[in-house]
Amino acid sequence: MRPGRARGAGALLLGVLPAVCASAQVPLPPREAHALLERHLLENIVPFWYPGAVDRENGGYRLNHDAQGRWRGEADKALVTQARTLWFFSRLHRSPYGQPEHLEAARHGFRFLKDRMWDAEHGGFFWSVSSDGGEAVESYKAQYGQGFGLYALAEYARASGDREAGALAAELFRLLESRAHDPVHGGYLEVLARDWSPPDGDLPGFARGRAGIKTMNTHLHLMEPFTVYYELTGHELVRQRLHELLLIQSSAVVRKRLGACTDRHQLDWTPLTGPEDDRVSYGHDVENVWLLIEAAGALEVPARPLEDLLVALFEYSMEHGWDEDEGGFYDSGPFGEPADRKAKVWWVQAEGMTSALFMFRLTGERRYYDVFARTLGWITRRQADWEHGDWHDVVGERPPAHKSGPWKSPYHNGRAVLECLEILSALR
Repeated sequence: MRPGRARGAGALLLGVLPAVCASAQVPLPPREAHALLERHLLENIVPFWYPGAVDRENGGYRLNHDAQGRWRGEADKALVTQARTLWFFSRLHRSPYGQPEHLEAARHGFRFLKDRMWDAEHGGFFWSVSSDGGEAVESYKAQYGQGFGLYALAEYARASGDREAGALAAELFRLLESRAHDPVHGGYLEVLARDWSPPDGDLPGFARGRAGIKTMNTHLHLMEPFTVYYELTGHELVRQRLHELLLIQSSAVVRKRLGACTDRHQLDWTPLTGPEDDRVSYGHDVENVWLLIEAAGALEVPARPLEDLLVALFEYSMEHGWDEDEGGFYDSGPFGEPADRKAKVWWVQAEGMTSALFMFRLTGERRYYDVFARTLGWITRRQADWEHGDWHDVVGERPPAHKSGPWKSPYHNGRAVLECLEILSALR
């Protein structure tokens, strides 16, 4: 059973798409871009995920669908995408497009997260559980996942006013502070055992090899929830940690001579080097750009002092990872060289589109709006699946593989469209 179908896709294809397809070089004016993004949200994204992704039998969300959106059957439920989907329905409810049923879908996801994925003995969330939540499959505490748990709880508490969600978010923040924060070098220990102790031996799956390092990606997705949690609570310690994360994401992970970020670091933030590490993920760099702007806004400090850095990060990704012919960003590449992994991945396009519009709003420079519009053009022509709903996980290098799973949910593209709609509403 598919989560949903793209309602009205035929009308969209007959109406807006020819204008977008006519030339990858012609950007849309803000009013037309706003209308197109509304169609992405209401005719492509939301109908795919609601109501079909809501698991009425076992709780939480069904996130195991093939490239055509067909459900592949019961599967373990991963913290990252369960939390991301809860976040999306909560954020959607707070938007002008929210409906009562979206809050109900968020409440449904919150109950599963709280009742089935929370570790009642040691606190924090399991990395994954069985499809019915009856047992933990991977029980370690990876801060990447805890961050998305906090993100979901904070957004749901903001959307619903649910005090239980707020209390659970406070407990999770307390655990991160007392068990995972590094007071010497700053940031957080990436992976700990179920009881929040240092792991004894290698861990499976995502956690393998992460016990002794710190990554840009994890700290990016801690800065993101801390931004929302600080907006929700205004607590002084949260403000301090958000400020610390802003410094990490604007300095410690940045290779200054390169003008780009790298992912893996020793515990004291010395970057790891070698062929595997001397690479740039364009999606993470452009995502970092707009999340730094958001964090500065939450802290009520100007983003302008960061402008040189933000421009450098964005321009590096443009120089090495931008598809000048078709629009959109490639996946990654080695230092100072063109992209060698040229797949167009759904989340990279979402972050590139959002980041470009944030940079346009910050600087007023038209070239950033053009990147936004041309990325939206690529997404509309190629990344969005107007027949089966939502966006293809990848275009190029391999066929699309899935619409949902342990890593794919309505978070990246749903968040991008909602953020861009909000900005464009003020520009029209």
